[in-house]
Amino acid sequence: MSARGTEAVIRVETAEQWWERFFRYGPYGLLALATAVSAVTAGLIMSRRDVYATWVLVPAALVLQLWWGRVRTPAGRRPQCYFVARTLLAFALTWCNPFFAIFVIAGYFDAGRLLPRRGVRAGLLATAVIMAGSQSGSGLPPVSLMNWIAFVILFALHATLTMVFAQINNREAEQSRTQSDTIAALESANARLEQAMAENAGLHAQLLVQAREAGVADERGRLAAEIHDTIAQGLTGIIAQLQAVTSAAATDPELAGEHLVRATALARHSLGEARRSVHNLVPAALEHDDLPAALEKTVTNWSERTGVRAEFTVTGTAEPLHDEVGATLLRIAEEALANAGRHAAASRTGVTLSYMGDEITLDVRDDGCGFDPGALEPYRGAGGFGLGGMRARAERIAGTVEVETGPGLGTAVCARVPLVRHD
Repeated sequence: MSARGTEAVIRVETAEQWWERFFRYGPYGLLALATAVSAVTAGLIMSRRDVYATWVLVPAALVLQLWWGRVRTPAGRRPQCYFVARTLLAFALTWCNPFFAIFVIAGYFDAGRLLPRRGVRAGLLATAVIMAGSQSGSGLPPVSLMNWIAFVILFALHATLTMVFAQINNREAEQSRTQSDTIAALESANARLEQAMAENAGLHAQLLVQAREAGVADERGRLAAEIHDTIAQGLTGIIAQLQAVTSAAATDPELAGEHLVRATALARHSLGEARRSVHNLVPAALEHDDLPAALEKTVTNWSERTGVRAEFTVTGTAEPLHDEVGATLLRIAEEALANAGRHAAASRTGVTLSYMGDEITLDVRDDGCGFDPGALEPYRGAGGFGLGGMRARAERIAGTVEVETGPGLGTAVCARVPLVRHD
């Protein structure tokens, strides 16, 4: 609940507590004050019979108040009977001494609380009659024409006051209902808010777990792709070079030495790439060169290792690229060349990098044996393995990879990605 709502609740409770004390103890105070004033004026305006009557009526009024204080419940137990009995006693006391009208004043305040809705006006008018009679000059009943005229005027005045009190009472009742409804609405909203906060806390915890799991899965996929595209390819090249060393060791020691040097260089390069993959750094080829220069070196080294003629071409105006875009295209080129070297049995390969406005494309073509795309097993998202891995890499940066091939027709791999410039 807000601070404003809490303050409103406190104010309502304080007002209700004040009125509750007034309704409980106010009649005692009014009766005591009326008795004291009447005692002072008894010798002036009261007969002996009136004095004796007050000795009976005042204790009766006190007993009535004590009885009502003991038997009433929060909802009230026959409150209209109490109001009628009190009004009759007040009328009788005022008949004896007009100053007992002080005790009648309570009727103006609690008629709306004690009487049913249809009886409120009657109770207020009865109170007005007693008050007007006490103030008409001779008490009740009026004894002269002037007293009756004064009584009528005063009754009209008090009747008007009763209407005002009735309107005030209705307004207070409406405000009380409105405040009660507001408090109930605030409590209901507070309960719903607490429930929503509890649900949101559970949902937040669940989302954190899912995000953590997704992050772990993504990192595993990234490392799997990097291991395949760096260490696995490097080890494949090292094995090929060592096999060439074994074959040429007896016939051409100089050629065997060249293959051994290449194997050593591949091992060092693969070790460096593995370390960079663990730390999620850009490939070493892009650390000092831009993408065209890195691709040209990659194509040249691949051609030297495999003995396949390879050409590299750049079209359009080269622009500095975001590290992720450059790394993605370089890894796709390495994977496409590795596939061509292992499976295509090609004699010629061409790599073209094209800058095309807001898009950059990479084409890797060979004249090898090709394959049937429908015979490939579906990619299962396990990392950078084959064509599925290349597509997954491109999709991470909103790109695509298309393959055109067929048995005996060679293979063309085309990667298209957005041209995101370096910041």
